[in-house]
Amino acid sequence: MTGTDNAVADDALYVLTAVLLTPAQFPSVLGDDYPAACAALGLDPCVTGYGLVMGQDGEGARWTVAIDDVSLVAVAIASWDCGMEYDLSPDERSVVRALPGWPLAVAVAAPGVAAPHDPAPDPDADDEELPPLAPPDPDAWGPAQRRLGADAVASQWADWREQISDETAPAAADDGSAEETTEGDEAPGADGEDASFPDGADASADSTDGKDVEAETTDGRSVAPDTDSTGREGTVPHSAHSAPSGAHPGVRRALAEARAYLDAPPPPGRIRSSFAPGDARTIRADGPGWSMVARTDDMAFLLLDEMPGEILPVRRGVRLPGLLKALDSLAARPS
Repeated sequence: MTGTDNAVADDALYVLTAVLLTPAQFPSVLGDDYPAACAALGLDPCVTGYGLVMGQDGEGARWTVAIDDVSLVAVAIASWDCGMEYDLSPDERSVVRALPGWPLAVAVAAPGVAAPHDPAPDPDADDEELPPLAPPDPDAWGPAQRRLGADAVASQWADWREQISDETAPAAADDGSAEETTEGDEAPGADGEDASFPDGADASADSTDGKDVEAETTDGRSVAPDTDSTGREGTVPHSAHSAPSGAHPGVRRALAEARAYLDAPPPPGRIRSSFAPGDARTIRADGPGWSMVARTDDMAFLLLDEMPGEILPVRRGVRLPGLLKALDSLAARPS
């Protein structure tokens, strides 16, 4: 990938990677929804969105350039994901704003220039100038890390789904849905003997509609940085450890708030739907303190601010399919 002339200090930008910033696809590290992500960058949340091009100038300084040529960035990303070369060279007229720093960790650097670093402050900048963008601390846990973790689960669904053994699932009812456990009944695997996760931690949880949660047991695994095919660092499953069993109140709250979206639709991008094998869709939803990843033909996973690094499975059961179908009908979809 070669550099492109743009308004960044009248210098060349050596492009390293790029991402989309649209209602259906945006770096979730920036916010729970598309307007929040745009606000973090000082951009107007226009319907068509932006492309975010990340690279280094001739001095090695990190820059993120927002352009309005979304299709150009989409083609570049698709080419790179297929292992093809693509010269992403946006026209200077498409540049909307140049921001110092990178919002995401980038694992590569431009050759022949200084190591990546933040540019020196602009002495002529006004008081509204944003500080250099920076990825979230991978050793901390908060909303940004929680959303990145949910993105990682979505991108590696098969790996995570394999951790949930069908033997630990609640028995199927006559209608094909999972039976709900009444108070006093012991959920399968609740004692840890049939657990599919390490350390004897059970991973089964019955489904919910957000109002009457019947999650019996949960298990979580921590997340840590890794690098994807475009050179961006992400968050992927790392080491396993057990979470407390029983229906966590945060799970109840998250599912209740997700169901509330059906009555009061949230801002664009708060719910996103993307391709999944077969006729299914992958649902990504966020809310205050929680993130959801789900398949419309399967189960869901939740991440909570109050449970650092934990991935909490919610089994399909009776009510979850209807909730996921309704969320999919509200979701923003890639064009």
